[in-house]
Amino acid sequence: MVLTSGDLCSSHWLSLLGFPGAMLSEVLLVSAPGKVILHGEHAVVHGKVALAVALNLRTFLRLQPHSNGKVDLSLPNIGIKWAWDVARLQLLDTSFLEQGDVTTPTPELVEKLKEVAGLPDDCAVTESLAVLAFLYLYLSICRKQRALPSLDIAVWSELPHGAGLGSSAAYSVCLAAALLTVCEEIPNPLKDGDCVNRWTKEDLELINKWAFQGERVIHGNPSGVDNAVSTWGGALRYQQGKISSLKRPPALQILLTNTKVPRNTRTLVAGVRNRLLKELIDMNQHHLNALGVGHASLDQLCQVTRARGLHSKLTGAGGGGCGITLLKPGLEQPEVEATKQALTSCGFDCWETSIGAPGVSIHSATSLDSRVQQALDGL
Repeated sequence: MVLTSGDLCSSHWLSLLGFPGAMLSEVLLVSAPGKVILHGEHAVVHGKVALAVALNLRTFLRLQPHSNGKVDLSLPNIGIKWAWDVARLQLLDTSFLEQGDVTTPTPELVEKLKEVAGLPDDCAVTESLAVLAFLYLYLSICRKQRALPSLDIAVWSELPHGAGLGSSAAYSVCLAAALLTVCEEIPNPLKDGDCVNRWTKEDLELINKWAFQGERVIHGNPSGVDNAVSTWGGALRYQQGKISSLKRPPALQILLTNTKVPRNTRTLVAGVRNRLLKELIDMNQHHLNALGVGHASLDQLCQVTRARGLHSKLTGAGGGGCGITLLKPGLEQPEVEATKQALTSCGFDCWETSIGAPGVSIHSATSLDSRVQQALDGL
């Protein structure tokens, strides 16, 4: 076998010759759910219990190894297409990345990542943080490879960003799972004939640890609940970093309403610190209003649904964003449709959905519908 200079610049020959640091060559398709917090969205930051459930709106990631010497990142939801030269990244002094199992993104590390990213000064905050989180996870996880891998990564989400539904956590979870798998830090659980599969408990714990660090790049001081529910799925009780799954989570149908009022989790969490089911939903919402994280749009949502005998509250940081409405068992579909129409008439987006979705998963190409495939292609 003759190796050209192009071959020597790629990681493909490493796997052929059996060198350490070999990586998988197949396309990976990964998804992770969003989340809603039923109760405790601000109390969790202060050591109290939060009840979080996985939402069956998901983020999808496609990772394709290639040999063009580039790392390409495409985020069609926010209009990002970015590429780095692997050879340039390989020459970087990455001593700022600690040598432990999981690197902690300090403010100094994030500043160095900004230099590496080469983002323009006018890059919006959302776009900038998404790119920095990717670059942090790519360099941190892949630096153990003999050569940094050349990859094409596309991420598309059914979740609106900045709406309190854990879109950044689902993004970080997908990235962590895909990068750990392609670098063979964890095995690919998808077997021949599988449409979808999930990782072992031990592997999910490692995915969750890395995803939390990605969340720290984006949010500064997150509670960890968003990445945990996106990793594990189902319903979780979360308190002071301790996670326990609910054995029999309730099967709840909900209306999810996006007020389309943008909010900033970091600012709202700081505001609460400084100011330090059924009818219980209403009481919870009143408490959150007293903390200063309500919004006129959320009050309007509650009024519209209360007039129809339903109960709603914000989910996430508040200050706008999304709210959830519990749909009582036996509620007739015409009543659901009328409520959705009333909320849409207020200028809101509204979905009829359910909670308790599976956590991060890996899919076969044939198991994803054409809508997802086209979105990942940027169409």
